Amino acid sequence: MPRGSSYRRQYPPEFRREAVELYRRSGRPLAEIGRDLGVSGESLRLWVKQAGIDAGQRPGLSSEEQEELRRLRRENCVLREEREVLRKAAVAFFARESETR
Repeated sequence: MPRGSSYRRQYPPEFRREAVELYRRSGRPLAEIGRDLGVSGESLRLWVKQAGIDAGQRPGLSSEEQEELRRLRRENCVLREEREVLRKAAVAFFARESETR
């Protein structure tokens, strides 16, 4: 994939955990470990940061909280769409009702 692409490779959670653990145990630079694992240093840095949040060592939303937030936003979007459909249906219904009177 070309650089700057919107493609994001997904890594299994177990791979991420092991990469973070390797970084913490080895004391080697992120970029070096990332190169060895075929992962960008920035990705590894973000995994280390998120692991700290999930462990309660850093402030921020845990992975579970982020997933719940994504789920609630999707649900909110669906509910807004449903409300809009009902609003349009009500307008059409009452417009016909007023024409028949």
